[in-house]
Amino acid sequence: MDITNVLLKAKDFGQRQSDPIRVLVTGAAGQIAYSLLYNIAKGDVFGKDQPLVLVLLDITPMLPVLDGVLMELQDCALPLLREVIPTDKEEVAFKDLDAAILVGSMPRKEGMERKDLLKANVKIFKSQGSALDKYAKKTVKVLVVGNPANTNCLIASKSAPSIPKENFSCLTRLDHNRARSQVAIRVGVPADNVKDVIIWGNHSSTQYPDVHHAKVKVQGKEIGAYDAVKDDGWLKGDFISTVQQRGAAVIKARKLSSAMSAAKAISDHMRDIWFGTPEGEFISMGVISDGNSYGIPSDLIYSFPVVIKNKTWTIVDGLAINDFSRGKMDATAKELVEERDTALEFIA
Repeated sequence: MDITNVLLKAKDFGQRQSDPIRVLVTGAAGQIAYSLLYNIAKGDVFGKDQPLVLVLLDITPMLPVLDGVLMELQDCALPLLREVIPTDKEEVAFKDLDAAILVGSMPRKEGMERKDLLKANVKIFKSQGSALDKYAKKTVKVLVVGNPANTNCLIASKSAPSIPKENFSCLTRLDHNRARSQVAIRVGVPADNVKDVIIWGNHSSTQYPDVHHAKVKVQGKEIGAYDAVKDDGWLKGDFISTVQQRGAAVIKARKLSSAMSAAKAISDHMRDIWFGTPEGEFISMGVISDGNSYGIPSDLIYSFPVVIKNKTWTIVDGLAINDFSRGKMDATAKELVEERDTALEFIA
């Protein structure tokens, strides 16, 4: 290849790099989005040299709030932010998307049964899935955050048959980060000294935070989490319940749900999809369960350990599962099967 061709290819690559990507955040007037949008707009998620068009979707009564968010984003004077589009219309919001972060959902109100919550959210995510199918790029990467996240994600995917199922994932990275942090605090090391924790299953109180395969760097040497913590009772008891109930504990203390930590987890999740997971490390995310090697029923969005390369995730196979883990993995799968079946009844 002569030097002219090399220069032309480099120039073409440079141009493609500078084309803005379109990123949608739904529930954009809410508090998670308020923490998230700045992270995205300053390049923490899609790269420091990747220009962006940010699309902000919320319900019509929230449009005045979105105007305030728009003003603040403009006032940040961020070099990567090419345009901000606030809207309440799906046909505007979902057009030509490269990434969709679906944060908005119907929150559970006092006295509301889980079934009622599911019904309200099935309607939202069926509509948004259809809009993705109709208007977004077929390569769009979709992250569902709004709860119940796993089942909402499944409904959105089923409502977008022209987009590969593998392009849909739900957020369990917040639980993953919580588990990592709890182990780090217990051992007395920085959080990035802990890796390969796993969140199995549903983003609910049945999730199973598992550290049987986790590693902790202590005094420069990597050892198993059980050896580092030296307290099996804690790891099989309070550690699990702390991670499972952490969201409720934050609400009890703040009178508001997790926002800063949720935004950080969303950023981590999408950055890993875009750039891949660190070499020799896996993370947790809710993905389609078809063809998994862990005996989890197919046609669920279930949280597994995954590695990501070239924007494609792969479930980590071959991890040994003991009886303790098996029982917890099956319990959370059972809840997801029930949620899915109820949701599909509503669609029918």
